[in-house]
Amino acid sequence: MSQRYLGQPQAGPEGPAARSGRWPAPTAPAPIRATVRIPGSKSETNRALILAALAEGPSTITNGLEARDTALMRDALRKLGVRITEIGNTWQVDPPSALRAGGTIDCGLAGTVMRFVPPAAALAPGQVRFDGDAQAHTRPMRAMLTALRALGARSDRDRLPFTLTGDAKLPGGIVNLDASESSQFVSGLLLSGARYLRGVDIRHEGPPIPSLPHIEMTVAMLRERGVDVGDAEPNRWIVRPGRIAARDITIEPDLSNAAPFLAAAAVTGGTVVVPNWPEHSRQPGDRLREILKRFGAEVSLHNGNLRVHGTDHLHGVDLDLQEASELTPVVAAVAALADHTSHIRGVAHIRGHETDRLAALEAELDRLGAHVHQTADGLVIHPRLLGGDLWHTYADHRMAQAGALLGLVVPDVELDDVSCTSKTMPEFVDLWTAMIEASRPDGAQTVEGSPTP
Repeated sequence: MSQRYLGQPQAGPEGPAARSGRWPAPTAPAPIRATVRIPGSKSETNRALILAALAEGPSTITNGLEARDTALMRDALRKLGVRITEIGNTWQVDPPSALRAGGTIDCGLAGTVMRFVPPAAALAPGQVRFDGDAQAHTRPMRAMLTALRALGARSDRDRLPFTLTGDAKLPGGIVNLDASESSQFVSGLLLSGARYLRGVDIRHEGPPIPSLPHIEMTVAMLRERGVDVGDAEPNRWIVRPGRIAARDITIEPDLSNAAPFLAAAAVTGGTVVVPNWPEHSRQPGDRLREILKRFGAEVSLHNGNLRVHGTDHLHGVDLDLQEASELTPVVAAVAALADHTSHIRGVAHIRGHETDRLAALEAELDRLGAHVHQTADGLVIHPRLLGGDLWHTYADHRMAQAGALLGLVVPDVELDDVSCTSKTMPEFVDLWTAMIEASRPDGAQTVEGSPTP
């Protein structure tokens, strides 16, 4: 197990969130050894829900992620007239003959809801209001709403909360936008574009788009439903108008949510296996295989079981995470335990995620004793001996995962609010605790995700 820690906690600031319900991150009693079953992919689930809502007939979604972001997506689609019936781990989605306007859609803090639903709602004649958590009011939306106005919709503001006025015969056509703040701007327009009268011709103008694998996932899922998508030209996507075929789908495990569990093996010198890992995946989280190897762990995939074994040596890394930026908090936590300085690059855009993740990681890792500074597009992390302290999560599920990971080897780390993990993994605390218990000599070896209600 890594010894890069100090036993004595240090004083740290307290705030309203800290008083509302702290969670002492459990320390690993031994090298972590467990098999952990990860619930379904949020990215795939919410794309499948949008496509099913716009399809020409009913679809079923099996093993969809049951979490706040996906519940918000289902509630949003129901506001637009979509019927969604949940039976065990299968959801049947029955699209209406025409989407309806009216009411307010709660986006929470979900980027997929605030950026995927408005292009669909633009097909509903009348007004739909969008709102969300207070932190969502600062998340970038201008590029999306400017694009929808160019395609024939109207909106009264460029950020949440806003009111969108749509048209059942939305013209669509050519739109130029800068998607450098989020690939979700492109994915959102692609998902609904086939339903516009002239389809949509998206032309990105600006710095490189982050998380391109997420756009590739969107394009692939559209093609699986018979949509004609052209993407041969860099920074341009053409969706021709037409029907979206109904399709039943089984959702892959959420590979990004596997990050703290797999990293637990690397930082404690243990072994964690995640079953049902796809041989080939469109999810950016699949990069974990390469990333953990770079840190020095042994990684293998056999018969769908991804196995990570920690070697008691964590090396400093130099990583460009532009295409897998959601992994940054967990990767930064591992880097803070490594033997040399690490550089994380290509993630300037995560300043506009659930929180400013670069500033948050700098502040929290520094509080525990590391020396971290921001660059124009990332972080430089100098490992130091770490001591326990309060870890602020900023209502960000990825920050909570990073804090929990550090708590395995740094005594007295306390998260100010672990409940934010419900955004994409409501059972996180149960799975995390069970993983630790499974690592005791007499513990069970398999940790199951909660079944979808």
